Amino acid sequence: MTAAPALTGALAEHPALAQWVAFPAPGQVTIFSGKVEIGQGVLTAMVQLAAEELDVAASRIAIEAGDTDRTPNEGFTAGSQSMQFGGVALRQACAEVRAALLRHAAERLGCDAAELSVADGRILRKGAATGENFWTLASAVDLHAKATGAAARKPAGGYRIVGQNAARLDLPAKVFGAPAFIHDMRLDGMRHARVVRQPRRGASIAAIDEAAIRRAAHGGIDLVRHGNFLAIVGSDETAVEAAAVAAETHVTWAGVEPLNPLREQASSLLQQPSIDRTVGSPADAARGGTHHEATYSRGYLAHASIAPSCGLAEFRDGHLTVWTHAQGVFPLRAILAKSLGLDANNVSVRHVQGPGCYGHNGADDAAADAAVIATLLPGQAIRVRWRREEEFCFEPVSPAMVVKVRAALDDAGRPADWTAEIWSGTHSARPGSGNLLAAQALPSPPPEPAPHDVPDAGGGGAVRNATPLYDIAAKRFIHHLVPETPVRTSALRGLGAMPNVFAIECFVDELAERAGQDPVQYRLAITADPRARAVIERVAKMSAWQAGAPGGSGSGRGIGFARYKDRAAYAAVVVELEVDEAIRLARMWCAADAGLVVNPDGAINQLEGGMIQSASWVLKEQVRLAPTGVASRDWDSYPVLRFSEVPEIAVELIASDSDLPLGVGEATAGPTAAAIGNAVAHALGTRIRDLPLTRERIMTTLLSGE
Repeated sequence: MTAAPALTGALAEHPALAQWVAFPAPGQVTIFSGKVEIGQGVLTAMVQLAAEELDVAASRIAIEAGDTDRTPNEGFTAGSQSMQFGGVALRQACAEVRAALLRHAAERLGCDAAELSVADGRILRKGAATGENFWTLASAVDLHAKATGAAARKPAGGYRIVGQNAARLDLPAKVFGAPAFIHDMRLDGMRHARVVRQPRRGASIAAIDEAAIRRAAHGGIDLVRHGNFLAIVGSDETAVEAAAVAAETHVTWAGVEPLNPLREQASSLLQQPSIDRTVGSPADAARGGTHHEATYSRGYLAHASIAPSCGLAEFRDGHLTVWTHAQGVFPLRAILAKSLGLDANNVSVRHVQGPGCYGHNGADDAAADAAVIATLLPGQAIRVRWRREEEFCFEPVSPAMVVKVRAALDDAGRPADWTAEIWSGTHSARPGSGNLLAAQALPSPPPEPAPHDVPDAGGGGAVRNATPLYDIAAKRFIHHLVPETPVRTSALRGLGAMPNVFAIECFVDELAERAGQDPVQYRLAITADPRARAVIERVAKMSAWQAGAPGGSGSGRGIGFARYKDRAAYAAVVVELEVDEAIRLARMWCAADAGLVVNPDGAINQLEGGMIQSASWVLKEQVRLAPTGVASRDWDSYPVLRFSEVPEIAVELIASDSDLPLGVGEATAGPTAAAIGNAVAHALGTRIRDLPLTRERIMTTLLSGE
């Protein structure tokens, strides 16, 4: 007898079918997901998957997501894993529910289950109506039973909903101005609050000019203090906001060391102590032949969400309820309970959609701010909305990185031995022990966490995509984890993949130039993976790539390729641009293999969005520092790509025989960065290896004549 497939991921941890599917009323289905909507369209795709496996119209299905009281714990919505893991779990759960309902229908009808089929929840026997449906059967089926893995999922040939474009469920309210976001929430008796933030971890309040703060408010406010946690609370948000601005100059702090602004440069990482390790093939010091090496860098990046973070909380009758747009409601619940001395069963955390961030921005901290204030003011609903300056100054940022690549080349000019050496701070400071700003200011702050990064098994942090997918006999990376950075760092879209792929793919272009070969043909010559070859060949065809196009004319084309985390989607990008004193993007093309694509329009949206955000990082973005902290506190000092600067973009999805989806949300960031870097090198006839590719760097390069 063949054993049933093992359950994986969240379904293995939460096998009760009732945690995934419910039939609340005739004609209605509710599905539950621990993954949340942060602008990626995941809720729409989840409904499509459920509709397909249940054979129920998508219009009948409602989805609840990210609620610690009602949904399965699927950790963080991160790493392009929502469909690759969360979607697979939900699909299997729905297949199990459908099979259980059909078994019960067969018993009730006295027939073999093989004679039955389902049409929009109605049970058919040999194509004829039986009078039974999911809702007449559901009450008699034990949905608290555990999934077994034995229920067969629908074969791809039978799909009617999966693989079709579907309108996003979340967009109408957002487009037409309905109260869709957490910022729009209003609770009975709600009071507004702002926190007077510690300038550094460990700083203590030296003095408070309370009279000056109250004068600035021009309205009634309360000052709430617990240790070094200081909040301004009131019913009038305008008064609270005015008091918070005034507090910046009327609260003084002790224990604040000035920052060295030069540490905003990635190169400063090379002078810092680091924790080192080597992963991969042993280095062959005796390997001869030609060698090439180059060093690439990228500065600190902000999430730059279009709206600042917001959180709401209420502590009533010993139970804390928190509303947040954070990406992990269960991890947030755990750290809030620990920080506030509460039993986790007495804390509920509910996701409400926010501006999105693709990473760890201020959402968790804003929620923690509200939670601390709510516990200090029981029975009052508290809303904390960060100011724009606060978001830029205090959210975790993406670490600066330096990547040095060295290769030994064979007689054909192809890499035979490859080493990537990476310097970076941590990409993982998500809620855990000691990394909520509010908790650090309490009378008994948690100890500083031990230095760590995302484990390699989880895709890695600084070393994500550090090893090229190309056919190279020996390859390794050396990871220098820098524990102390001038600003708090954590996850941003793709983690270390973008700077690593930028380095790898720019280096491959340099190797192709040394070998006198076209960059596309050079990549194909060192690539056996058929899916990798397919996306490279497709994007070359899409862009009408011409081998041997002369460089140095001010116009250029470049290509970049990667498979995200070496296990998610494959993507290849070509960029066409012009360079004078600045860079103007003309066109971008992308070919991607995302395995089973549930919603093609949604997948293309994600791939395009990754290309645009990566272009903004490459051309414009870098966090700036001053002795007092982050200096880039607004859109003038932290510019992002404007709508008018977005080029024409074409994306094609390559059909796949796989029935497993591959994550696409972060797949194009690295290839796009590399394609821009290579196109700029083609246009200028010289290479700039440090990001962002600003006007100043371009002019410096041109004037130096390098």
